[in-house]
Amino acid sequence: MSKNSFLKGAVVLGVAGLIVKILGAFFRIPLGRLITSEGMGYYQTAYPIYVLLLSISTSGFPIAISKMVSERRAVGNYKGAHRVFTITLKILLVLGLLTFSIFFFGARIIVNALNNPNAYYSMVALAPALLFVPIMAAYRGYFQGRNNMTPTAVSQIIEQSARVGFGLILAYFLMPKGLDYAAAGGSFGATAGAIFGMAFILFVYYINKPKIEKELLKSEEFEEESYKVIIKSMLTIALPIIIGASVMPIMNMIDVSIVINRLMASGYSQSEANALYGQLTGMAATLINLPQVLTMSIAMSIVPVVSQAYALRDMESVKENANLSVRMAVLLGLPSGVGLMVLATPIMQLLYPNEPASIGQILFFMSLGVVFLSLIQTLTGILQGLGKSQIPVMNLFIAAIFKLVCTYTLTSIPSLNVKGAAIGTVLAYMIAAGLDIYWVRKLLNIKFDINHLLIKPLLTAAIMGVVAKLTHMGLTDKLGNSLSTIIAIVLAMIVYVVVLILIGGITKEEIEKLPKGKKLSKFIPSKK
Repeated sequence: MSKNSFLKGAVVLGVAGLIVKILGAFFRIPLGRLITSEGMGYYQTAYPIYVLLLSISTSGFPIAISKMVSERRAVGNYKGAHRVFTITLKILLVLGLLTFSIFFFGARIIVNALNNPNAYYSMVALAPALLFVPIMAAYRGYFQGRNNMTPTAVSQIIEQSARVGFGLILAYFLMPKGLDYAAAGGSFGATAGAIFGMAFILFVYYINKPKIEKELLKSEEFEEESYKVIIKSMLTIALPIIIGASVMPIMNMIDVSIVINRLMASGYSQSEANALYGQLTGMAATLINLPQVLTMSIAMSIVPVVSQAYALRDMESVKENANLSVRMAVLLGLPSGVGLMVLATPIMQLLYPNEPASIGQILFFMSLGVVFLSLIQTLTGILQGLGKSQIPVMNLFIAAIFKLVCTYTLTSIPSLNVKGAAIGTVLAYMIAAGLDIYWVRKLLNIKFDINHLLIKPLLTAAIMGVVAKLTHMGLTDKLGNSLSTIIAIVLAMIVYVVVLILIGGITKEEIEKLPKGKKLSKFIPSKK
């Protein structure tokens, strides 16, 4: 693949990914306001299980298909490339039927085991998506292997747009039937999105079919690979990716399986426990995940940079880029965490005015998780670039064990209740980030400048936090919570950037190394 075609494909997928992330992040806010924390409790009981099953059936296969198709097309083996696609499509069809059956026919058993029977309709509404998404994943992988990223990008946007539109509309119209039905309407958005996304990519395949058939006719003659050889090669590539992609859903599953049961054990009713769970996972956690839109771009871009430099044994370049990416993660994650912490209650009252003010306490406890999650994503990218993708997976599993113990223990304490699960999540992220840092330092023999990496950003974030808090307190009586919160956030962002530049927390030279950095660096004074 040429450099230009690679960059073009990366830009197409990057822009689509950003749009999809933003649509997904903001879907939860109007949905939460509409169906309240109780409805979000039903929605969030079904969704993490759905994501886990989806990760198992789709996360690694598109990448594996793309790699295997691309390799065979490169040597003119078009028939072999298409055979990989058709065999994998059959595998994903079987996996789709299996996961659909578990979700659909086992829905009643699962929700009863989780002590949340009203989540039944949400689970049933999500189930059909598990049939369509794997099919879509196979076609996406095939087109990516043909160096055509547009079908994947457009289908992702169509899928997410349909999910948001249908989910919110159905939730609204089903509200009179009850919150369990409204939550199911929101859940069905994922199924609608999968149907529309699959329909689009099937249409694209149909349009390209004559071209594909011509390629098959001019294919070089190679010995036909058996099902066994193709499946073995496919699983070799896909399984490590599936394991890695399943860790986060497993951590979310811990909350699903433990939180409601432990809250009920401490004296809460099923309805109260469900509402608290909805506040934790459907509302507060949504905001914690928002900064990922920024930090994920660092993680995605650092992998090929580190990988190429490491292959050339250019260790100075590896260390330089690793250091810069970690600093960028801190510079983005730290102000996001501090901002969410000092304005936790005002932000939650702004977004969810019908919920009790105590919901802000949940966000307060979870806010520090932003910093560690930003580091985890970036450090994972560095380790993947070094060819050590198994290390961050193992670290997350270790963190998940700690989360299991902390969540089980702390959630049953009445004074903490669901905040215990929030603390468990933050501790898990902290442990995973700490282990990732240990391995990056060990493998690269790299030393981080604590003053530049932590102290200056921390000081800047602290100043920003004080300004945000004082601004909100000073304006609330005159302007009300909503407007004063928005003004406090905007002012805090400006203060953070200005103070960071003034104290030398980021330099002109560092900015120039980032994408579009030379344009941004014009606004930053040179390092003296």
